[in-house]
Amino acid sequence: MIKIMFICHGNICRSTMAQSVFSHIVNTKGMSSKFHIDSSATSREEINNPPHIGTKRILEKNNIPLVDHRAKQITNSDASNFDYLICMDQNNVHNLKRLINRDYHHKISLLLDYASLNRDIRDPWYTNNFHQTYYDVHTGCTHLYDYLINNHF
Repeated sequence: MIKIMFICHGNICRSTMAQSVFSHIVNTKGMSSKFHIDSSATSREEINNPPHIGTKRILEKNNIPLVDHRAKQITNSDASNFDYLICMDQNNVHNLKRLINRDYHHKISLLLDYASLNRDIRDPWYTNNFHQTYYDVHTGCTHLYDYLINNHF
């Protein structure tokens, strides 16, 4: 089983969106038993809060089921247990490296790296552009799925 943790600043917008989108992809491909998918934050600001209403709305608009989730901060135990720690932007990477043991830094990547796009997924908390965030997350998740299938199965 491949264990994937999606990570953003607060775990109410981008990482929860990525968890929902990637879960939908693996479910529609009949591969849900092959993956364990979760999401978390680098900060403690939104702990226990539900996904942002903008995330809920854009997922509904695109017929993607929202995962049942409350924001949580990543732990060193998570870093140990997950195979992939997938961040949304360089700030997430920087903050994550401060939170977890160096032994797990090799597991860290950016979601859009899998789509060969050298850029961050901007935080819709600040931009209020959930459409662009959804497009970026969906693009990254689609390419991530292809990468994992080609390299693990």
